[in-house]
Amino acid sequence: MDKPRDKKDVLELVEKNNVKFIRLWFTDILGQLKSFAITSEELEGAFDEGMGFDGSSIKGFARIDESDMIAKPDPSTFQIVPWRPKEKAVARMFCDILNPDGTPYEGDPRYALKRNLSRLNEKGYTLYLGPELEFFYFRNEKGTEVLDEGGYFDLTTLDAGSDLRRETVLALEEMGIKVEYSHHEVAPSQHEIDLRYADALSMADNVMTYRVVVKEVASKYGCYATFMPKPMFGQNGSGMHTHQSLFKGDRNAFFDAKDKYYLSGIARQYIAGLLKHAPEITAICNQWVNSYKRLVPGYEAPVYIAWARRNRSALVRVPLYKPGKEKATRIELRSPDPACNPYLAFSVMLAAGLEGIEKGYELSEPVEKDIYHLGEEEKKELRITSLPGSLIEAVETAEKSEVVRKALGDHIFNNFIESKKIEWDDYRIKIHPYEIERYLPIL
Repeated sequence: MDKPRDKKDVLELVEKNNVKFIRLWFTDILGQLKSFAITSEELEGAFDEGMGFDGSSIKGFARIDESDMIAKPDPSTFQIVPWRPKEKAVARMFCDILNPDGTPYEGDPRYALKRNLSRLNEKGYTLYLGPELEFFYFRNEKGTEVLDEGGYFDLTTLDAGSDLRRETVLALEEMGIKVEYSHHEVAPSQHEIDLRYADALSMADNVMTYRVVVKEVASKYGCYATFMPKPMFGQNGSGMHTHQSLFKGDRNAFFDAKDKYYLSGIARQYIAGLLKHAPEITAICNQWVNSYKRLVPGYEAPVYIAWARRNRSALVRVPLYKPGKEKATRIELRSPDPACNPYLAFSVMLAAGLEGIEKGYELSEPVEKDIYHLGEEEKKELRITSLPGSLIEAVETAEKSEVVRKALGDHIFNNFIESKKIEWDDYRIKIHPYEIERYLPIL
Protein backbone atom coordinates (compact mmCIF):
# COMPACT_ATOMS: atom_id res chain seq x y z
CA MET A 1 0.00 0.00 0.00
CA ASP A 2 1.29 3.45 -0.91
CA LYS A 3 2.31 5.61 2.01
CA PRO A 4 -0.45 8.10 2.86
CA ARG A 5 0.50 11.75 3.12
CA ASP A 6 -2.15 13.41 5.25
CA LYS A 7 -5.50 13.15 7.03
CA LYS A 8 -7.47 13.22 3.74
CA ASP A 9 -5.48 10.29 2.32
CA VAL A 10 -6.05 8.23 5.47
CA LEU A 11 -9.80 8.88 5.59
CA GLU A 12 -10.08 7.78 1.95
CA LEU A 13 -8.04 4.63 2.61
CA VAL A 14 -10.19 3.77 5.64
CA GLU A 15 -13.36 3.96 3.57
CA LYS A 16 -11.87 2.18 0.55
CA ASN A 17 -10.50 -0.75 2.61
CA ASN A 18 -13.45 -1.10 5.00
CA VAL A 19 -11.26 -0.34 8.04
CA LYS A 20 -13.35 -0.47 11.23
CA PHE A 21 -10.69 -0.21 13.96
CA ILE A 22 -7.53 1.89 14.15
CA ARG A 23 -4.93 1.06 16.75
CA LEU A 24 -2.96 4.04 18.01
CA TRP A 25 0.62 3.07 18.87
CA PHE A 26 3.24 4.78 21.02
CA THR A 27 6.06 3.64 23.33
CA ASP A 28 7.05 4.13 26.94
CA ILE A 29 10.62 5.12 27.78
CA LEU A 30 11.78 1.48 27.78
CA GLY A 31 10.49 0.92 24.25
CA GLN A 32 7.49 -1.20 25.23
CA LEU A 33 4.73 -0.68 22.69
CA LYS A 34 1.50 0.78 24.04
CA SER A 35 -1.75 0.79 22.11
CA PHE A 36 -5.44 1.53 22.24
CA ALA A 37 -8.09 1.20 19.55
CA ILE A 38 -10.61 3.66 18.18
CA THR A 39 -13.34 3.08 15.61
CA SER A 40 -13.26 4.66 12.17
CA GLU A 41 -16.06 7.01 13.26
CA GLU A 42 -13.70 8.60 15.82
CA LEU A 43 -10.77 8.96 13.42
CA GLU A 44 -11.42 12.48 12.14
CA GLY A 45 -11.73 13.76 15.70
CA ALA A 46 -8.48 11.99 16.62
CA PHE A 47 -6.70 13.83 13.80
CA ASP A 48 -8.16 17.19 14.76
CA GLU A 49 -7.93 17.06 18.54
CA GLY A 50 -6.07 13.88 19.49
CA MET A 51 -7.28 11.21 21.91
CA GLY A 52 -6.94 11.72 25.66
CA PHE A 53 -5.53 9.05 27.97
CA ASP A 54 -4.08 8.62 31.46
CA GLY A 55 -0.31 8.96 31.25
CA SER A 56 0.34 8.12 34.91
CA SER A 57 0.13 4.39 34.20
CA ILE A 58 2.74 4.49 31.40
CA LYS A 59 6.37 3.78 32.38
CA GLY A 60 8.31 7.03 32.61
CA PHE A 61 5.37 9.23 31.65
CA ALA A 62 3.48 11.65 33.90
CA ARG A 63 2.90 11.65 37.66
CA ILE A 64 -0.61 11.02 38.95
CA ASP A 65 -1.14 14.76 39.49
CA GLU A 66 -0.29 15.62 35.88
CA SER A 67 -1.61 12.53 34.13
CA ASP A 68 -3.69 13.92 31.26
CA MET A 69 -2.02 13.16 27.92
CA ILE A 70 -3.11 13.41 24.29
CA ALA A 71 -2.18 10.90 21.57
CA LYS A 72 -2.14 12.61 18.15
CA PRO A 73 -1.92 10.13 15.24
CA ASP A 74 0.68 10.70 12.52
CA PRO A 75 -1.17 10.12 9.22
CA SER A 76 2.05 9.27 7.35
CA THR A 77 2.35 6.08 9.46
CA PHE A 78 -1.09 4.65 8.59
CA GLN A 79 -0.93 1.00 7.53
CA ILE A 80 -3.48 -1.81 7.47
CA VAL A 81 -2.51 -4.69 9.76
CA PRO A 82 -2.17 -7.80 7.53
CA TRP A 83 -2.70 -10.45 10.23
CA ARG A 84 -6.25 -9.28 11.03
CA PRO A 85 -9.37 -10.21 8.99
CA LYS A 86 -9.90 -8.18 5.80
CA GLU A 87 -13.59 -7.64 6.52
CA LYS A 88 -13.83 -4.85 9.09
CA ALA A 89 -10.09 -4.44 8.79
CA VAL A 90 -7.71 -3.13 11.44
CA ALA A 91 -5.09 -0.44 10.81
CA ARG A 92 -2.43 1.19 12.94
CA MET A 93 -0.83 4.62 13.26
CA PHE A 94 2.01 5.86 15.42
CA CYS A 95 1.18 8.80 17.65
CA ASP A 96 2.96 11.84 18.95
CA ILE A 97 2.22 12.42 22.63
CA LEU A 98 1.14 15.94 23.58
CA ASN A 99 0.39 17.88 26.74
CA PRO A 100 -3.22 19.08 27.20
CA ASP A 101 -2.22 22.48 25.77
CA GLY A 102 -1.05 20.81 22.54
CA THR A 103 2.71 21.17 23.12
CA PRO A 104 4.98 18.12 22.63
CA TYR A 105 5.34 15.97 25.74
CA GLU A 106 9.01 15.75 26.79
CA GLY A 107 8.58 12.17 28.02
CA ASP A 108 7.67 10.91 24.54
CA PRO A 109 10.62 8.93 23.05
CA ARG A 110 9.42 9.68 19.52
CA TYR A 111 9.59 13.39 20.27
CA ALA A 112 13.11 12.97 21.68
CA LEU A 113 14.26 11.50 18.36
CA LYS A 114 12.48 14.25 16.40
CA ARG A 115 14.24 16.87 18.51
CA ASN A 116 17.67 15.35 17.81
CA LEU A 117 16.90 15.06 14.11
CA SER A 118 15.93 18.74 14.02
CA ARG A 119 19.39 19.58 15.36
CA LEU A 120 20.87 17.54 12.50
CA ASN A 121 18.51 18.98 9.86
CA GLU A 122 19.61 22.50 10.82
CA LYS A 123 23.05 21.53 9.53
CA GLY A 124 21.50 20.36 6.26
CA TYR A 125 21.89 16.61 6.87
CA THR A 126 19.55 13.62 6.92
CA LEU A 127 20.36 10.50 8.95
CA TYR A 128 19.71 7.15 7.26
CA LEU A 129 19.77 3.91 9.22
CA GLY A 130 19.70 0.22 8.34
CA PRO A 131 19.51 -2.06 11.39
CA GLU A 132 20.00 -5.83 11.38
CA LEU A 133 17.73 -7.30 14.07
CA GLU A 134 18.41 -10.84 15.28
CA PHE A 135 15.95 -12.94 17.27
CA PHE A 136 15.16 -16.49 18.40
CA TYR A 137 12.19 -18.78 17.83
CA PHE A 138 11.35 -21.05 20.79
CA ARG A 139 8.57 -23.58 21.40
CA ASN A 140 6.94 -21.22 23.91
CA GLU A 141 7.67 -18.29 26.22
CA LYS A 142 8.35 -20.56 29.24
CA GLY A 143 11.73 -21.91 28.08
CA THR A 144 14.39 -22.05 25.40
CA GLU A 145 13.50 -25.24 23.51
CA VAL A 146 14.73 -24.54 19.98
CA LEU A 147 12.96 -25.34 16.71
CA ASP A 148 16.14 -26.43 14.91
CA GLU A 149 19.88 -27.00 15.26
CA GLY A 150 20.72 -24.94 12.20
CA GLY A 151 23.60 -22.50 11.82
CA TYR A 152 24.58 -19.48 9.76
CA PHE A 153 22.83 -19.37 6.36
CA ASP A 154 21.58 -22.96 6.72
CA LEU A 155 18.48 -23.87 4.75
CA THR A 156 15.69 -26.43 4.27
CA THR A 157 15.69 -29.21 6.88
CA LEU A 158 18.14 -27.41 9.19
CA ASP A 159 16.12 -24.21 9.14
CA ALA A 160 12.72 -24.72 10.75
CA GLY A 161 12.04 -20.98 10.67
CA SER A 162 12.14 -20.44 6.90
CA ASP A 163 8.34 -20.38 6.51
CA LEU A 164 7.97 -18.04 9.48
CA ARG A 165 10.60 -15.69 8.11
CA ARG A 166 9.04 -15.71 4.65
CA GLU A 167 5.60 -14.85 6.02
CA THR A 168 7.13 -12.17 8.24
CA VAL A 169 8.87 -10.56 5.26
CA LEU A 170 5.63 -10.56 3.27
CA ALA A 171 3.73 -8.97 6.17
CA LEU A 172 6.41 -6.29 6.61
CA GLU A 173 6.36 -5.44 2.91
CA GLU A 174 2.55 -5.32 2.97
CA MET A 175 2.92 -2.67 5.67
CA GLY A 176 5.28 -0.61 3.50
CA ILE A 177 8.51 -1.75 5.20
CA LYS A 178 11.20 -2.78 2.73
CA VAL A 179 13.34 -5.81 3.53
CA GLU A 180 16.83 -6.48 2.14
CA TYR A 181 17.19 -10.16 3.04
CA SER A 182 16.55 -12.77 5.71
CA HIS A 183 18.46 -15.84 6.87
CA HIS A 184 19.20 -18.29 9.66
CA GLU A 185 21.77 -16.91 12.10
CA VAL A 186 24.70 -18.58 13.90
CA ALA A 187 22.92 -20.06 16.92
CA PRO A 188 20.27 -22.81 16.80
CA SER A 189 16.82 -21.33 16.10
CA GLN A 190 18.31 -17.83 15.70
CA HIS A 191 17.25 -15.68 12.77
CA GLU A 192 17.75 -12.30 11.14
CA ILE A 193 15.67 -10.11 8.85
CA ASP A 194 17.46 -6.99 7.62
CA LEU A 195 15.49 -3.84 6.83
CA ARG A 196 16.39 -1.63 3.89
CA TYR A 197 17.75 1.70 5.04
CA ALA A 198 15.35 4.58 5.70
CA ASP A 199 15.40 7.95 7.43
CA ALA A 200 15.87 7.66 11.19
CA LEU A 201 12.31 8.45 12.33
CA SER A 202 10.73 6.07 9.81
CA MET A 203 13.25 3.41 10.82
CA ALA A 204 12.46 3.73 14.53
CA ASP A 205 8.76 3.24 13.66
CA ASN A 206 9.76 0.32 11.42
CA VAL A 207 11.73 -1.37 14.22
CA MET A 208 8.73 -1.18 16.54
CA THR A 209 6.51 -2.63 13.79
CA TYR A 210 9.09 -5.31 12.95
CA ARG A 211 9.11 -6.62 16.52
CA VAL A 212 5.31 -6.85 16.56
CA VAL A 213 5.13 -8.61 13.17
CA VAL A 214 7.83 -11.17 14.08
CA LYS A 215 5.95 -12.06 17.27
CA GLU A 216 2.52 -12.15 15.60
CA VAL A 217 3.68 -14.53 12.85
CA ALA A 218 5.44 -16.77 15.38
CA SER A 219 2.26 -16.93 17.46
CA LYS A 220 0.26 -17.90 14.37
CA TYR A 221 2.61 -20.88 13.92
CA GLY A 222 2.29 -21.88 17.58
CA CYS A 223 5.74 -20.79 18.74
CA TYR A 224 7.35 -17.82 20.44
CA ALA A 225 9.76 -15.19 19.09
CA THR A 226 12.02 -13.27 21.45
CA PHE A 227 14.37 -10.32 21.08
CA MET A 228 15.98 -11.08 24.44
CA PRO A 229 19.69 -10.30 23.89
CA LYS A 230 21.12 -13.51 25.40
CA PRO A 231 18.53 -16.22 26.03
CA MET A 232 20.88 -19.24 25.88
CA PHE A 233 24.19 -19.89 27.63
CA GLY A 234 27.04 -20.88 25.32
CA GLN A 235 25.38 -19.54 22.17
CA ASN A 236 25.64 -16.21 20.36
CA GLY A 237 23.30 -13.51 21.58
CA SER A 238 21.09 -11.33 19.41
CA GLY A 239 22.37 -7.96 18.24
CA MET A 240 21.01 -5.03 16.27
CA HIS A 241 24.01 -3.95 14.20
CA THR A 242 23.03 -0.48 13.01
CA HIS A 243 24.31 0.87 9.69
CA GLN A 244 24.24 4.66 9.52
CA SER A 245 25.12 7.44 7.11
CA LEU A 246 24.53 11.16 6.72
CA PHE A 247 23.26 12.59 3.44
CA LYS A 248 23.14 16.16 2.20
CA GLY A 249 20.36 16.06 -0.35
CA ASP A 250 21.22 13.13 -2.64
CA ARG A 251 24.93 13.19 -1.74
CA ASN A 252 26.39 10.79 0.79
CA ALA A 253 28.29 13.07 3.17
CA PHE A 254 30.33 10.10 4.47
CA PHE A 255 32.05 9.42 1.10
CA ASP A 256 35.33 10.94 -0.06
CA ALA A 257 37.03 9.43 -3.13
CA LYS A 258 40.40 10.95 -2.16
CA ASP A 259 40.61 9.38 1.30
CA LYS A 260 42.45 6.03 1.60
CA TYR A 261 39.43 4.55 3.38
CA TYR A 262 36.95 6.54 1.22
CA LEU A 263 35.70 8.33 4.34
CA SER A 264 35.02 12.06 4.44
CA GLY A 265 36.16 14.28 7.29
CA ILE A 266 32.55 14.33 8.52
CA ALA A 267 32.47 10.51 8.57
CA ARG A 268 35.75 10.34 10.48
CA GLN A 269 34.52 12.81 13.08
CA TYR A 270 31.20 10.98 13.38
CA ILE A 271 32.97 7.65 14.00
CA ALA A 272 35.31 9.30 16.50
CA GLY A 273 32.27 10.66 18.34
CA LEU A 274 30.70 7.22 18.51
CA LEU A 275 33.91 5.69 19.83
CA LYS A 276 34.58 8.38 22.43
CA HIS A 277 31.04 8.36 23.81
CA ALA A 278 30.35 4.62 23.36
CA PRO A 279 30.53 3.84 27.11
CA GLU A 280 28.05 6.66 27.84
CA ILE A 281 25.43 5.54 25.32
CA THR A 282 25.68 1.82 26.14
CA ALA A 283 22.98 1.92 28.83
CA ILE A 284 20.53 3.20 26.18
CA CYS A 285 21.58 0.83 23.38
CA ASN A 286 21.84 -2.15 25.77
CA GLN A 287 19.28 -1.37 28.43
CA TRP A 288 18.59 -4.66 30.19
CA VAL A 289 20.46 -6.75 32.78
CA ASN A 290 20.49 -9.54 30.21
CA SER A 291 22.13 -7.28 27.58
CA TYR A 292 25.48 -7.68 29.36
CA LYS A 293 25.37 -11.48 29.10
CA ARG A 294 25.72 -10.86 25.34
CA LEU A 295 28.46 -8.21 25.59
CA VAL A 296 31.26 -10.61 26.47
CA PRO A 297 34.29 -11.64 24.36
CA GLY A 298 34.09 -14.75 22.20
CA TYR A 299 30.53 -14.70 20.84
CA GLU A 300 30.91 -12.14 18.02
CA ALA A 301 29.60 -9.37 20.29
CA PRO A 302 31.77 -6.24 20.16
CA VAL A 303 33.06 -5.21 23.58
CA TYR A 304 36.24 -3.40 22.53
CA ILE A 305 36.14 0.27 21.52
CA ALA A 306 37.91 0.45 18.16
CA TRP A 307 36.99 0.66 14.48
CA ALA A 308 37.92 -1.48 11.51
CA ARG A 309 36.90 -2.41 7.97
CA ARG A 310 37.03 -6.21 7.92
CA ASN A 311 37.41 -6.92 11.63
CA ARG A 312 34.09 -7.82 13.26
CA SER A 313 35.57 -7.84 16.76
CA ALA A 314 35.67 -4.02 16.63
CA LEU A 315 32.82 -1.86 17.89
CA VAL A 316 32.49 0.13 14.65
CA ARG A 317 32.96 -1.42 11.23
CA VAL A 318 33.19 0.44 7.91
CA PRO A 319 32.10 -1.91 5.09
CA LEU A 320 34.59 -1.91 2.22
CA TYR A 321 33.90 0.57 -0.59
CA LYS A 322 32.75 -0.78 -3.95
CA PRO A 323 33.35 1.42 -7.03
CA GLY A 324 30.12 3.01 -8.22
CA LYS A 325 28.47 2.49 -4.84
CA GLU A 326 29.32 5.83 -3.24
CA LYS A 327 25.84 6.13 -1.75
CA ALA A 328 26.37 2.85 0.13
CA THR A 329 29.28 4.27 2.17
CA ARG A 330 28.24 3.85 5.79
CA ILE A 331 29.42 2.89 9.23
CA GLU A 332 28.11 0.01 11.31
CA LEU A 333 27.76 0.25 15.10
CA ARG A 334 27.74 -3.37 16.33
CA SER A 335 26.94 -3.07 20.04
CA PRO A 336 23.17 -2.29 20.21
CA ASP A 337 20.75 -5.14 20.84
CA PRO A 338 17.21 -5.54 19.45
CA ALA A 339 15.52 -5.12 22.84
CA CYS A 340 16.42 -1.42 23.09
CA ASN A 341 14.07 1.52 22.62
CA PRO A 342 14.93 2.46 19.00
CA TYR A 343 13.83 6.09 19.40
CA LEU A 344 16.24 6.60 22.28
CA ALA A 345 19.02 4.41 20.87
CA PHE A 346 19.01 6.27 17.54
CA SER A 347 18.93 9.56 19.45
CA VAL A 348 22.09 8.83 21.46
CA MET A 349 23.94 7.34 18.47
CA LEU A 350 23.28 10.52 16.53
CA ALA A 351 24.17 12.73 19.51
CA ALA A 352 27.52 10.96 19.94
CA GLY A 353 28.31 11.28 16.23
CA LEU A 354 27.29 14.94 16.17
CA GLU A 355 29.49 15.64 19.17
CA GLY A 356 32.42 14.34 17.16
CA ILE A 357 31.51 16.56 14.19
CA GLU A 358 30.87 19.71 16.20
CA LYS A 359 34.04 19.37 18.28
CA GLY A 360 36.25 18.10 15.47
CA TYR A 361 37.29 14.79 17.03
CA GLU A 362 40.20 13.02 15.34
CA LEU A 363 39.86 9.38 14.33
CA SER A 364 42.55 6.85 15.19
CA GLU A 365 43.77 4.27 12.69
CA PRO A 366 41.65 1.13 12.21
CA VAL A 367 42.49 -2.06 14.12
CA GLU A 368 42.44 -5.02 11.73
CA LYS A 369 43.64 -7.61 14.26
CA ASP A 370 41.30 -9.94 16.15
CA ILE A 371 41.02 -7.92 19.34
CA TYR A 372 39.78 -10.95 21.30
CA HIS A 373 43.27 -12.45 20.96
CA LEU A 374 45.29 -9.36 21.84
CA GLY A 375 47.08 -9.25 25.18
CA GLU A 376 46.42 -6.52 27.70
CA GLU A 377 49.66 -4.74 26.81
CA GLU A 378 48.83 -4.75 23.09
CA LYS A 379 45.37 -3.33 23.79
CA LYS A 380 46.92 -0.68 26.00
CA GLU A 381 49.41 0.29 23.27
CA LEU A 382 46.55 0.60 20.76
CA ARG A 383 44.47 2.52 23.35
CA ILE A 384 41.65 0.00 23.10
CA THR A 385 39.24 0.16 26.02
CA SER A 386 36.04 -1.80 26.73
CA LEU A 387 32.34 -1.14 26.98
CA PRO A 388 30.74 -1.31 30.45
CA GLY A 389 30.53 -4.88 31.73
CA SER A 390 27.19 -4.70 33.57
CA LEU A 391 23.97 -2.73 33.57
CA ILE A 392 24.86 -0.78 36.71
CA GLU A 393 28.29 0.16 35.31
CA ALA A 394 26.63 1.37 32.10
CA VAL A 395 23.95 3.31 33.98
CA GLU A 396 26.47 5.02 36.25
CA THR A 397 28.50 5.99 33.17
CA ALA A 398 25.42 7.34 31.38
CA GLU A 399 24.37 9.25 34.49
CA LYS A 400 27.52 11.41 34.22
CA SER A 401 27.08 12.07 30.50
CA GLU A 402 25.99 15.49 29.29
CA VAL A 403 25.77 14.07 25.75
CA VAL A 404 23.16 11.51 26.84
CA ARG A 405 21.25 13.98 29.03
CA LYS A 406 21.04 16.48 26.19
CA ALA A 407 19.96 13.81 23.70
CA LEU A 408 17.18 12.42 25.90
CA GLY A 409 16.08 15.58 27.70
CA ASP A 410 15.87 15.84 31.48
CA HIS A 411 12.51 14.07 31.83
CA ILE A 412 13.42 10.89 29.93
CA PHE A 413 17.01 10.93 31.21
CA ASN A 414 16.01 11.07 34.89
CA ASN A 415 13.22 8.51 34.55
CA PHE A 416 15.37 6.13 32.52
CA ILE A 417 18.25 6.23 35.01
CA GLU A 418 15.88 5.70 37.94
CA SER A 419 14.13 2.81 36.21
CA LYS A 420 17.41 1.06 35.39
CA LYS A 421 18.74 1.43 38.94
CA ILE A 422 15.54 -0.19 40.23
CA GLU A 423 15.98 -3.02 37.71
CA TRP A 424 19.57 -3.59 38.86
CA ASP A 425 18.56 -3.62 42.54
CA ASP A 426 15.77 -6.07 41.78
CA TYR A 427 18.22 -8.33 39.94
CA ARG A 428 21.04 -8.25 42.49
CA ILE A 429 18.90 -9.08 45.56
CA LYS A 430 17.53 -12.26 43.96
CA ILE A 431 19.20 -15.65 44.41
CA HIS A 432 19.86 -17.14 40.97
CA PRO A 433 20.12 -20.82 39.97
CA TYR A 434 23.85 -20.39 39.31
CA GLU A 435 24.45 -19.50 42.95
CA ILE A 436 22.48 -22.50 44.25
CA GLU A 437 24.25 -24.85 41.84
CA ARG A 438 27.73 -23.43 42.46
CA TYR A 439 27.80 -22.47 46.12
CA LEU A 440 25.20 -24.48 48.04
CA PRO A 441 27.15 -27.78 47.85
CA ILE A 442 30.42 -26.24 49.09
CA LEU A 443 29.55 -23.43 51.46
